[in-house]
Amino acid sequence: MFASRDHLDGRAGRVEVAFTDRHGGVSPSPYDSLDLGGARADRRDVGENFALLARELRVTGLVTMRQRHGNVVAFIGDDAADDVVPGAGPECDALVTDRPDTALCVRAGDCVPIALADAHQGVVAVAHAGRRGVVAGIIDATVTAMRGHGATSVTAWVGPHICAGCYEVPAALRSEVAVVAPAAFGCTTRGTPAVDIGAAVVAQLQAAGAQVVDRALCTLESPDLFSYRRDAARSGRTAGIVVLRRSGDG
Repeated sequence: MFASRDHLDGRAGRVEVAFTDRHGGVSPSPYDSLDLGGARADRRDVGENFALLARELRVTGLVTMRQRHGNVVAFIGDDAADDVVPGAGPECDALVTDRPDTALCVRAGDCVPIALADAHQGVVAVAHAGRRGVVAGIIDATVTAMRGHGATSVTAWVGPHICAGCYEVPAALRSEVAVVAPAAFGCTTRGTPAVDIGAAVVAQLQAAGAQVVDRALCTLESPDLFSYRRDAARSGRTAGIVVLRRSGDG
């Protein structure tokens, strides 16, 4: 069920971070088995997968978003629903909250899922960053929004995504992204033009003052992960999740 799990303790409590793999769910082939895809949220198996994940994380539900490859950040306050329907939520590419026991969820096929936290001030976030999000500035927008809600020291976990060695693009597109994010200039294992979205995200996080924890695996290369570039419409989606537990919570 999980490609990785981490935690970070601070004055505000414990932050828990997880990135899922494709195992441990109920989805049939070709989405077997832990498909968390928003585009298929009306499928019963996707809802069951979210329920399984929520139970494993000890939360009532997961706050999702309708991701748009942009730079819009939404704040989840005390009036938000505890049990969010998969595929619902605001149209944005990042979520921020200071509410305890609220699981923020970002989904991805090949883009970069990011979990962020300040465990001392009690502010957490998730963000979705592909090449368009990198160009649009979703990283800086997310960190800025966290600071607007009190964060001072941000740690960011970078989850599984397609690597530069596999992410071939036209040379003109590589140049277009690299103008905004120079670290995105990459080459595939064959020497053809590529976008290194992982390197771009790390560089932008560091420029925004965040400490980076790398939990990256290549989605295309790993059979344990979904990849849209590899499987197209037959690909499911994995997720990155962050939860803040207040001091004394179980």
